[in-house]
Amino acid sequence: MIREFKTFIAVARDGTFTGAGRQLGLTQSAVSAQMRRLEDYLGVTLFERTGKSAVLNAAGRDMLPQAEELVAMAERMATSAGAGHISGLLRVGAIASVQQHLLVDALKDFRETFPDVRVRVIPGVSLSLLGQVDAGEIDMAVMLRPPFALPPELTWRLILQEPLVLAAPADLPAQSWRDHLTRQPFIRYDRSSFGGRLVDMFLKKHRITVREAIELDEMDAIANLVRRGLGVALLPRTRHLDSQGLHLQDLGPAAFNREVGVVAPAAQDPNSLAAQLSHCLALRRYTRSHRTVMG
Repeated sequence: MIREFKTFIAVARDGTFTGAGRQLGLTQSAVSAQMRRLEDYLGVTLFERTGKSAVLNAAGRDMLPQAEELVAMAERMATSAGAGHISGLLRVGAIASVQQHLLVDALKDFRETFPDVRVRVIPGVSLSLLGQVDAGEIDMAVMLRPPFALPPELTWRLILQEPLVLAAPADLPAQSWRDHLTRQPFIRYDRSSFGGRLVDMFLKKHRITVREAIELDEMDAIANLVRRGLGVALLPRTRHLDSQGLHLQDLGPAAFNREVGVVAPAAQDPNSLAAQLSHCLALRRYTRSHRTVMG
């Protein structure tokens, strides 16, 4: 809870969640979420919240000197541990389709440099992971690029682009991708996900009316449904997508990509653990694309 106690001290000194967040490089919602966690942990309310101000109540005033002492002690412990020894917890949100290969490879590189750092991977869809980064509940998220502008407190770093292709059962007679989409049952990439929104925009742009069959947000499950002959789908051509039993057809001039990257706080220290893992992800992207070109 050291992070929450540090934020508590900043709020107590500034008198507002917004001002404290500005000092710490956090959004107002992240500060608010941390203070709720701290109050739940302590079992008391610490502030009198009036409009935009946050004034310490009696319990908060009693807690402030103890919090300052606790944070000072933690900082002394970190200093005495030595600059060459780095430990701690890194909380990483990740969509399912990056966990099998991209994130695994990057974590291998990361752990070689930081063997004493514990990494917790939190699964989720891009929208929920974005909210968790914004609230300070995770340190970074490996996810799809949002279809809207991020708040200035958050940053986006592109890691890779994956083209979407038409996936059809391998034994289905050859047709154009447009004919497949209009004539076969359609297994839809969940419209509430960022990737599903890309598919929906593509269909609307090209004025394609599909025969809705099944809608879900799990890439491997969608691929298996196609293999079983239940319909066709638009899927990202990911590194781990097993094409056995599938006919994957490029969309030609109509092709579009989904973008995978990292969302993190804008004020994050460039030497932080999250920044180091982001660097490992970017290097893995480069290594993979380089091997593809050379191979």
